[in-house]
Amino acid sequence: MSEPGVLPLPELSPLGTVALVTVLLFITSMIAGWMGTVHNPAIGNELLSLFQKEIAGQITLENPVDMCLKIFANNLEACILLFLGGATFGILTLLILSLNGIVIGAVSEIISKGHSVLFIAAAIVPHGIFEIPAFIIAAALGFCMAQALIAEWYGTADTATEAQRLARAFLLYVLPLIAVAAVVEAFITPAIIQIVA
Repeated sequence: MSEPGVLPLPELSPLGTVALVTVLLFITSMIAGWMGTVHNPAIGNELLSLFQKEIAGQITLENPVDMCLKIFANNLEACILLFLGGATFGILTLLILSLNGIVIGAVSEIISKGHSVLFIAAAIVPHGIFEIPAFIIAAALGFCMAQALIAEWYGTADTATEAQRLARAFLLYVLPLIAVAAVVEAFITPAIIQIVA
């Protein structure tokens, strides 16, 4: 127990707690993207064209193996940035997580105007059940790293030791999830879209 008038020393939160907060942040940003597009469709159209140009345009390849490798590389880069963004006290992690949520929310709203809910689910769910948890876990690990940096200032944590533990978790959980997501997105999602289209 801390002395009166003295701030308590920060303690590290369990990964599960941080992951829950990360999920809530991601959902909030998706809702913000969706609502922003409902109120101003031009924003959603701009985000959709940016998504098509910067992300989808780079991974739409005829060869599914090449597509799989490109998707894996893109997702790995995003997850590494989410994780290492913790070194910026979580600012970069929060920015990347929020932008991804906003884009997903906005693009989903725009696509829903011309397609059924089934089509949208077919385009997102098969690989999204692996990809989105990978992003959430990578971001949560980044927030844990930020928390460790702050705790080290107070002498209650060792950031280097914590970073090693978090990196092991990244390799154990995030890497397999994005690998499976890439395979599903390249080989399975297009087939499901063709069935429901």
